[in-house]
Amino acid sequence: MSAAHPVGTPSGALDRFATVGLDELTARAALQTRVDRKYVLPTRVVAALLAGLDDGTRVLRIDGRQQLAYESVYFDTPDLTSYLGTARRRRRRFKVRTRTYLDTAACFVEVKTRGPRGATVKTRLPYDVDARDRLTADARGFADDVLGEADVPGPADPRFAPTLVSRYRRSTLLLPGGPGRPDARLTLDTGLAWSAAGGGDALALDGLVVVETKTGATPCAADRLLWHAGHRPVRISKYGTGLAALDPRLPSTPWRRALDRHVTPAPAPR
Repeated sequence: MSAAHPVGTPSGALDRFATVGLDELTARAALQTRVDRKYVLPTRVVAALLAGLDDGTRVLRIDGRQQLAYESVYFDTPDLTSYLGTARRRRRRFKVRTRTYLDTAACFVEVKTRGPRGATVKTRLPYDVDARDRLTADARGFADDVLGEADVPGPADPRFAPTLVSRYRRSTLLLPGGPGRPDARLTLDTGLAWSAAGGGDALALDGLVVVETKTGATPCAADRLLWHAGHRPVRISKYGTGLAALDPRLPSTPWRRALDRHVTPAPAPR
């Protein structure tokens, strides 16, 4: 891990796929409730994966771009209720963040909770991009409502403040499911960089792509291709792994494998 700089998707690897617009992608594979499987892979492995995908795979294109810039600002309580809930694998864990699509300035406040059988449930609301580094009263009310409906206990200290910022570039593919199988989504995140919300140097994954499949209960074609090639999912959380990398004093058991293999932690704060 080192100072951030862009890492590209394999050159030309996406060009053979037809494109899909955001409306169609959302209609066919919104997957707000889903099973996520994540992999951290060298660029050459991703190139081989893309070469093996069905010709019916389509790549998202918005305003002529197949790779879009993202920024997420994560919010937590003073005692890190959200972070520790994930680090300790609590069943009713959650995340609160704003997500900004930097190329279009679209912004949402999002709350992620856990559904049946470990599925991820994401609930989102359009948000003012100029307020993305803070939670307004309306955003906090929205988060409280979502957590209440998900039966997530309120934190002992209810104050939320920005904790971590992640930035990366994402390519999104629509994978055809075939007869009796739903469509799936595949995302490729490059140039992932983390920084403390208060500023400071960014830490970035160099030469690696975070690959994520977003499916129903059944693994998709990309999962099967990766498993056949000997690659298995790894636990990596943009919030959890990033915060643990920036502050090695924090408990980090779920992401130990990812941290040990792919991340050089920042020096411990004094």
